[in-house]
Amino acid sequence: MEDCASSDEDYYYSSDRDSLDGLENEDSDLQWAPSKGPTTKVITKESLLAAQREDLRRVMEMLSLREHHARTLLIHYRWDVEKLLAVLVEKGKADLFSEAGVSVVEREDTVTPLSSSSTAMCDICIEELPADKMTKMDCGHAFCNDCWTEHFVVKINEGQSKRIRCMAHKCNAICDEAVVRNLVGKRHPDLAEKFDRFLLESYIEDNRMVKWCPSTPHCGNAIRVEDDEFCEVECSCGVQFCFSCLSEAHSPCSCMMWELWMKKCRDESETVNWITVHTKPCPKCHKPVEKNGGCNLVSCICGQAFCWLCGGATGRDHTWSRIAGHSCGHYIEDREKKTERAKRDLYRYMHYHNRYKAHTDSFKLESKLKETILEKVSISEERESRLRDFSWVTNGLCRLFRSRRVLSYSYPFAFYMFGEELFKDEMTNEEREIKQHLFEDQQQQLEANVEKLSKFLEEPFDQYTDDKVMEIRMQVINLSVIIDSLCKKMYECIENDLLGSLQRNTHNIAPYKSKGIEKASELAVCWSGKASTTTGKCLPSDCGTSGKRDRSFSFGTSDDKGCPSPKQPKKESYGGGFFDLNLPAEVLDRN
Repeated sequence: MEDCASSDEDYYYSSDRDSLDGLENEDSDLQWAPSKGPTTKVITKESLLAAQREDLRRVMEMLSLREHHARTLLIHYRWDVEKLLAVLVEKGKADLFSEAGVSVVEREDTVTPLSSSSTAMCDICIEELPADKMTKMDCGHAFCNDCWTEHFVVKINEGQSKRIRCMAHKCNAICDEAVVRNLVGKRHPDLAEKFDRFLLESYIEDNRMVKWCPSTPHCGNAIRVEDDEFCEVECSCGVQFCFSCLSEAHSPCSCMMWELWMKKCRDESETVNWITVHTKPCPKCHKPVEKNGGCNLVSCICGQAFCWLCGGATGRDHTWSRIAGHSCGHYIEDREKKTERAKRDLYRYMHYHNRYKAHTDSFKLESKLKETILEKVSISEERESRLRDFSWVTNGLCRLFRSRRVLSYSYPFAFYMFGEELFKDEMTNEEREIKQHLFEDQQQQLEANVEKLSKFLEEPFDQYTDDKVMEIRMQVINLSVIIDSLCKKMYECIENDLLGSLQRNTHNIAPYKSKGIEKASELAVCWSGKASTTTGKCLPSDCGTSGKRDRSFSFGTSDDKGCPSPKQPKKESYGGGFFDLNLPAEVLDRN
């Protein structure tokens, strides 16, 4: 193991100039090089309406629909425009509309309007009313305004605001949202606002590519991803999370593995295992009894004596050879197997949990290096020296934090990957052993190099000579490159050799990114009303983060215009480099 790591170090050390240039310019490339920018966007309460209209406009222009018809289609297909297009190509426009409950009037004269001078009967309340008291929907069914209003109020209160169907029997048409807003707003303005809010928030609640930030207290933001929902993102409020399950970022664990692991860590399952291994139930009161002496005649607090070897009830007298009224010379195989299995499972869990906890604790302790590192950099920059650029220190610290997190979460992954709880029938024992050795070999290489990097970063380089600092500099740069390469190899092993080889693979992990978890940029809202990330005249957004979940949005027509622009992510610059720690919220040091 050490020889392999040493040879890698020698290789990278020989090309230290290239490694140095690559690492020192890592963040500067992000700043100056032209790129497509972040693929994740922060949607604030100001930009939510524009983000929704971006998809609405695509469908309206493509199918020549009004806004409420386009919204009905998108809500039905969960705001997945690509899926909507696929259904359109496969089944045609008629089936697309009928499945979603859209009744499109091709020509205005196809539906005969109600004459203002005539009367009509409402089939709900069976009353003859003037035509101006009746309302006809796109599907052709007309009822009185009072019945429509009561119908809308009931549906809004039941939480069915997004898809209120016509009252006619077996009619699946969705009611016009403008009619709902108009009728309900006359009697219940608060319900009309609630209806608008539900329609607006459907872009987040029903859209699998958009989710609320899970921060507590809630920051009021939502995150939209462009490509893959199995990813890890960082909100503008600083919270990093798994987009798929909304828990903390846990790659390379899959969401199911992490959920099982957290449940295992916090519930009483391991307490039960400990009780099974170290105690015996009393044959009378059935309470667990722990043995505190060498004699195999044990007494429960209820007064019952029993044999520790087999658990059978006995008398209270015993001699050197036997216990009064008892003899247990026969072997009970099932009971022994159960105890041994519980003991083995407990020791296995403790092995992985101890290492997971050790790296988690190391991560928390190393996060405190931030202030110490900044002090060392500040002292080194003030003294007279030919070394002026200390970005290699902050870059190395970033690499240390990212790789420490990968190591920490790799142990819960290994616990379930090579156990029998999830993949018992997917691999033979021989295959499981081979794959386990392959993974553990890469895990140990990564672990060894991470510990070396941690050691060099803790060196008091502000007190060393220039030659000694140059030596540490080369070691930190080389180790950073090695660790990045080992992390990539571990993820490739997990995705291709471990999870990729399973027949029924339902586990997906977020991909590894050398620069850490991607920070979402705020969605720009331009004067044209389009949600865009390109150039244009935009007003600066002053929404910020409210510190609590504020969802009192206003819903306007398609002509409304707003223009908040994205906030620039903050970066602290020290020694010519960018200090981007990618730390969880609980350990971020916010000034």
